[in-house]
Amino acid sequence: MSTSTRTQVRFPHGDVPRRPRGRRRGWAAVVAYVVTALLILPMLWVVVLSFQTNENILRDPLNLTELNLANYEVATQTLNLMLMYKNTFILASVSVVVGVVFAYMAAYALTRMEWTRVWLRNGLRFYLLAGLAIPVYILLFPVYRLNIELGLFGTYWALILPYIAAQLPFNVLLFTGFLADFPVEVEEAAVIDGARLRTLAWQIVFPLMRPVVATLLIFNIIYVWNEYPFAVTLINDPAMTTISLGVAQFQGFWSVDYGAMMASATLVLLPQLLLYAVFQRHVVAGMTFGAVKG
Repeated sequence: MSTSTRTQVRFPHGDVPRRPRGRRRGWAAVVAYVVTALLILPMLWVVVLSFQTNENILRDPLNLTELNLANYEVATQTLNLMLMYKNTFILASVSVVVGVVFAYMAAYALTRMEWTRVWLRNGLRFYLLAGLAIPVYILLFPVYRLNIELGLFGTYWALILPYIAAQLPFNVLLFTGFLADFPVEVEEAAVIDGARLRTLAWQIVFPLMRPVVATLLIFNIIYVWNEYPFAVTLINDPAMTTISLGVAQFQGFWSVDYGAMMASATLVLLPQLLLYAVFQRHVVAGMTFGAVKG
């Protein structure tokens, strides 16, 4: 007779969490499937419409018997995709990297450093997080005038600086949430070994924040990839057309080429889905960090 060596987990107060069973589990699965379908259907519908003619979309969009690649030919011949990808890549890489670095330094100073004036720290934290409540449309004219005064209108920096500012509140919020649960003992051990502030921030703490950094990179890149209000306001040079501006070219004042627009939207959507598929594990880990206390 063999003796089991399996380790049994004991929960405090003797309470063992139970998985939903029977009817409750069935309803939870149904709700999960419905929510998943609601999230996937719009993207799937865009892909399906991209293979239909403009007339068929207006007459009978549910008719799937007349599918073809004509819209993709129109989209690739009309749009300079390589130029659009290059411009968007430059904007995304610079604004995302600089924005994440600035947000990390701000979050580290707000959460890990001692302030002689606590009211100043709390005021700065409120000021940064209040940016989440400001609609982007009320910033368009002030940002436009500021770019004119600084001579940045029509350049990459005209978009890079607003993109950094727009993402800074969310980045600081996520970093501060992570740092609030980061064990202080790790930094205390490094201080005993002679580490200084720069070493603590960039060589001890920052490498352990890969899930949060990956999450921010994904969300920030998706924001820049799809951003339209700043791009259409601050860019007037066709050589600097971004992805979002390119897709909007098929929408005129009197008519809309829905088929070509859906085809170009599908071409824009694919890199984002690929990026999310590669880093989805890190995104989920970053968003749920701190949900369970050790």
